[in-house]
Order: sequence, then structure tokens, then C-alpha cells
Amino acid sequence: MKPERPTPLVDPFQRRINYLRLSVTDRCDFRCVYCMAEDMQFVPRSEVLSLEELFRVAEAGVGLGISKIRLTGGEPLVRRNVLSLVERLGALPGLQTLALTTNGSRLVSMADALQRAGVNALNISLDSLQPKRFRELTRTGNLHQVLAGIDAATGAGFARIKLNAVILNGRNDDEALDLVDFARERAIDIAFIEEMPLGRIDEHSRPLSFCSSEALRHRIAERYPLTALGEPTGSAGPARYFSMPGSATRVGFISPHSNNFCHLCNRVRLTVEGRLLLCLGNEHAVDLRPLLRRPGSNRDDIARALVAALALKPEKHHFTHSDEPEILRFMNATGG
Repeated sequence: MKPERPTPLVDPFQRRINYLRLSVTDRCDFRCVYCMAEDMQFVPRSEVLSLEELFRVAEAGVGLGISKIRLTGGEPLVRRNVLSLVERLGALPGLQTLALTTNGSRLVSMADALQRAGVNALNISLDSLQPKRFRELTRTGNLHQVLAGIDAATGAGFARIKLNAVILNGRNDDEALDLVDFARERAIDIAFIEEMPLGRIDEHSRPLSFCSSEALRHRIAERYPLTALGEPTGSAGPARYFSMPGSATRVGFISPHSNNFCHLCNRVRLTVEGRLLLCLGNEHAVDLRPLLRRPGSNRDDIARALVAALALKPEKHHFTHSDEPEILRFMNATGG
């Protein structure tokens, strides 16, 4: 008898789910103003999934057709022994892309090891090229340390590197062209991200700081003519990319407010405490931690839970321009 083929992950709107964002920690060595409160309360360590538990979910997901996994946080590289998880994920048969999102603070010492362990795509956050402003936006970050990390990454041989810049009106929107030039000099991609209204913050007003993708695109196009590269694809993520003459660098725009990408959604997120989030902008979730910690639970049990959870995945999110967030969890607790 042939073994039963695993059920693919398909949601109620017939979207095929093949991308898992795996949060390995909610902790971070930065306190970016759009991501976290200055005084954060983190998940108690007893509630944090072990690296083995995280791997078990990833393994079951790959068995159901997950072809891309992105390690996120918080800052994933602050998790102790995270390289051991990277190595195990990198060896999973059927996994085509192992990606990681980082603030870059630890790349000088870890970039080569990550590449050898199997990470082939790297996203690095960079919101400013001005040391004082960078410190203000991250509260604790050291720009020179991050720039050195970016250079270490570009020399490590990753298949793809992309910078992520969250742009706030009146704070760093005047640096958009400088950031594009920085990416062009290194022949890496860059994506500009509209601020997502997750978590209650009092550092700034989100409606007043909102900077649309369209405004940035027009500003960049005044210097570099931009040619659209088509609609976002599941494999490339939610950014709408544009090419520029004389450069391999692509400029992307991620627009959860002004031009959302829900109809193309192919992903789910696992938080570090074991909640499978079905949507970035909704609270639809399934708690997998009790199953993972139940004596005798196995990969088939996890696979069945993943398939069943897809019934809860909503069609879209509804972000509004308000200082009162629709979602109270912060971005660091969401998994990037």
C-alpha cells in the first residue's frame, strides 16, 4: 500500500500556504520606536518554545508543502544556540528557501556561519544612515555596528540580501534616496515599508508619521526612473518591485495600508510561545504549545493541527490610520 500523501495547506479562499515565518524569540537588543515600547514585557521563558519544538513545527510544515521558512523575532540572533536550529532546518528535504530577518547587530560574527548552515536569503533592517537619528529610531542601536554587519553579509555569499526600511514622515523620509544609493553601491535590494499599526505606542503619532509607498516611489523616480517588475509573488514576498537603469538593485514597496497584498497571502506565522497566527493584521490564531508539550504527540498530530488551523485564516486585514491600534500585540511578538 502506498503511503497516504500529506494534505497540502490550502485556506478557505483557495490560497496555497507554502511559507512559514518562524519566530525564535520576542526579545531584541534594539527597541525600535515603531516595533516596541521602550519598557517591554517579554514572554516568560517557561512559555517560550524550545528549539526542538520550533523544529518539530517546521518539519511538519515542510511535509505539508512549506517550501520557505523565515526565521524572525524579535531579533533571532539573540536566541542562544540558534545556529543549531538553522543547521537542522537547512538540512530539511523539500525546503527550498531558508531566510532570516535581522537588525544586523550580530552579523559581523555570525554572517559566515549562517550562510554555511543553510541560510540563503537575508533581510536586514536599516532605517537611517545618520548615527544620531539611527540611535533615536532604534533607541539602543549602533549604526556603525550594523553597517559593518551588512558588509560582512555581502561578503558571505548569501544568494539574496535585502534591506528593509520603515519610513516615518518627518523622521527619516528625507533619507529615502540615500538609502537607495547605499543599496545600489552594494548591489543589494531594498524595500520601503509602511508602518504597521501593531501594539500601542506613545513615542509618535502613527497617523502623522504615515508615509505612503506612492509618495516614496515618486520621490525616488525623480532621480532613478523606476520600471515595475509586476505584481508581488508568493515566493518573493509582498513587496512590489521596481528596477532602475544601470543597477542590479531592485527597489520594493510593502504597502499594508495603501495597497495591501492579502489576495496573494501564502504564509502563516508561529510566535515563539506557540501561537500559529493566520493573519498579520487579525488575531485569528491556534495555540500549538499544548500539543507540542503533550506526551506522545508526533509529527502527524502537528500536521493535522496545521491543516485544521487553515480553516480560521481570514480573507484580509483592515488597517486604519489611527493612534488606537487594532492589534495590541507588538511586532516583536508577531514574528516579523
